Amino acid sequence: MEVLDEPTWRALRATHEARVDALVADHLARRHEGIAHPVHDFLFTYYSFRPTQLRRWHPGYGVELAGREDQTLTSADLETKRTLIEGTHRLLNATASRSGNFGCFGLHEWAMVYRQSPDQTRHPRPLRLGREGTDAVVDSHRIACSHFDAFRFFTEPARPLNTLNPASHNRPDFEQPSCLHAGMDLYKHAFRLAPLISSELIADCFELARDIRVLDMRAAPYDLRDLGYEPVRIETPDGKAEYAAAQRGFATRAAPLRAELIDRCESLLGVPSATMSP
Repeated sequence: MEVLDEPTWRALRATHEARVDALVADHLARRHEGIAHPVHDFLFTYYSFRPTQLRRWHPGYGVELAGREDQTLTSADLETKRTLIEGTHRLLNATASRSGNFGCFGLHEWAMVYRQSPDQTRHPRPLRLGREGTDAVVDSHRIACSHFDAFRFFTEPARPLNTLNPASHNRPDFEQPSCLHAGMDLYKHAFRLAPLISSELIADCFELARDIRVLDMRAAPYDLRDLGYEPVRIETPDGKAEYAAAQRGFATRAAPLRAELIDRCESLLGVPSATMSP
């Protein structure tokens, strides 16, 4: 058990809180004004971790706060999440073992609006190519979405067009490390393991998810130029090259965070079960 003295853990907590305050300030200001944002709200609507939870600092399992023994995690705390840790470890290991697919071009977002009427789309935004132009992009491309939580939002006409068939029960069979949603989901995997892992790692994954989300929506069929987002025109050769280059950059950023989560899971799983402790 590592022991942090009071000045150290207070300084770490203050640093983390200031970091998160800066990351969520714009979101909280918009929420106060009742202003929706189609890009950044995703991190607080699709994902269930609230800004107050992200701000709450904890050092993780195996660290004791001097003078605050009541906040020290025990093997019983770990045991409540053992099944989750095992599943997360299995999924992240499988993802890391594969080569990335840099030819998907973010077409999952296009498949989510394929053959829909304007009142059915997930975001109340105009489609920059119009309805027919958007459908034509889907019809003219090979769709190979490996991420179930993207695939499940495909429209019914688009689902048969996907060359893969990921499902909730077989995620480890399909997840691959260049997928934007797999990169964003590192944030989900991290916060679901709280408070067993450090708040700093969760915040690192949040920052990655925030940046990936911008590319995800810039490459989507929506017109977001009034919000300052120039489109990545994945329907063109230049746009495809731009998307793939950005995707490679995010895959590179995600790799060490995924490895750190894997290492942390392995460390946690190496702790004896509470029921086996003397």
